[in-house]
Amino acid sequence: MAPPADERPPLCVLLLPRELERFILRDQAEDLLRAPNVVAVDPPRVPYGAFGRMPEALADGLGARSARRLVRTLRRDRGEPRVVVIYHPLQYPLARGILAVCDGCELWYGRWDRYERAYDADPARRERLGLLHELAAARSSLTFAASGELARLEREAGRTAEVVPPAADLFPAPDPQGTVVALSLGHLGWRNDWALLHQVAERLGDRLVLLLVGAWHEEECAGDADFAACRAHPSLVWLGAQPDAAVSRLLLAADVGIVPFRQEPFNDAGLPTRILKYARLGRRTISPPLAGTRTWERAVTFADGPEAFAEALLAQAGRRAAPDLELREWALGQSARVLNGPLWTRLEELRVARDA
Repeated sequence: MAPPADERPPLCVLLLPRELERFILRDQAEDLLRAPNVVAVDPPRVPYGAFGRMPEALADGLGARSARRLVRTLRRDRGEPRVVVIYHPLQYPLARGILAVCDGCELWYGRWDRYERAYDADPARRERLGLLHELAAARSSLTFAASGELARLEREAGRTAEVVPPAADLFPAPDPQGTVVALSLGHLGWRNDWALLHQVAERLGDRLVLLLVGAWHEEECAGDADFAACRAHPSLVWLGAQPDAAVSRLLLAADVGIVPFRQEPFNDAGLPTRILKYARLGRRTISPPLAGTRTWERAVTFADGPEAFAEALLAQAGRRAAPDLELREWALGQSARVLNGPLWTRLEELRVARDA
């Protein structure tokens, strides 16, 4: 049973402008929610945006009715609101309704943007946002602003504001020291050894960033548990097909290229062009021991199995800041005119072409 109303603790009610998982200030909200008497309330059935589009009297009436329902639920289940926190002026009609039925309740106002200057608001809506902002800021017992400039604007308007910058606690922060950034270019389907990549990713964890550039083909890998694991793994970044100009820039941000092919006859005899592309930017290629790939062994480090592949990757960490310029010079020398040498020789013998 819930305790009697007079024994329930005072509450701080966070009126979230959107669900917590999608809230831009989720880090701050979750920190406050560690306190047992801080509660979060998701947006009402009528979106907050609607409050800015309907006539002011209608918005106030809707806000008051919604507030009474919410307060009844809070009093029944949790306690009496002592603080109500809003993060956008469009929330003010609901907050004002809560204040009207909760004696001694105070308003806190989070100012994390210049809402009244929003790009997607027409002049009439900007005017409405400006009015709601003034009302919320004037009523606020504690205004907290995301930047010093937002706080200065409040002071300029004759009010006070605390600077509370946004946090990024939930943003992953892998250790940048010793991290290897690898790039795989090309078709992402049945040719690839997804078991190898999955095991390498598991071994290296946060020490690996693998950029997968190319179209991926779910239909070719249906039922492949390793492919599914690679699709979900945080170390693998799936970028889709990209134009060559973009790929070359991505390679500049990578330490090494890879050829993650299965060791089987179809793959064993071929020579992936990506090896030469990597080398043109001074990046080596790591590949399983495929026979055809040895054609360009000058540019390749061969690694047999997940452990060796992982070790070879780590050995290249940081090379993006120190590319292999001799390898680059070799690769730039592998032009079509040079590589087509035997074909030109025969064309000249047949008098079909004359050497330029």
